[in-house]
Amino acid sequence: MLHLLYIMAFTVLALIAVANLIRNLIMFSFDRDGMRSGLGGNYSTNPQNANQGSYGYPSVNTQITPHPELLDSTGKFIKEPLLVMRSINVEDARQQLDALYESSPGQKSEKSEEA
Repeated sequence: MLHLLYIMAFTVLALIAVANLIRNLIMFSFDRDGMRSGLGGNYSTNPQNANQGSYGYPSVNTQITPHPELLDSTGKFIKEPLLVMRSINVEDARQQLDALYESSPGQKSEKSEEA
């Protein structure tokens, strides 16, 4: 009997969740269509209240400012890659790591440990 009660309760909760999901999808669709036609979302002409009533969507007249690292000194977009890596082979990398390891402070030489 208790199992049947649990099944009924979770069925009702699942139906409520699915109905809420469908309702939200329909409402978001209407909001997005209204923003495209210029009828919905941002009704305010005051720039301080520009985001009120737009449900978190960026307003149509909002200008996007790029991140400063994507601009050069003149303010234009950088067209070259921001990170350039050169490839080295495994032996060169191993030699560089061994040189760093051996030159690190507190590193005892293997020869002194063997003696």
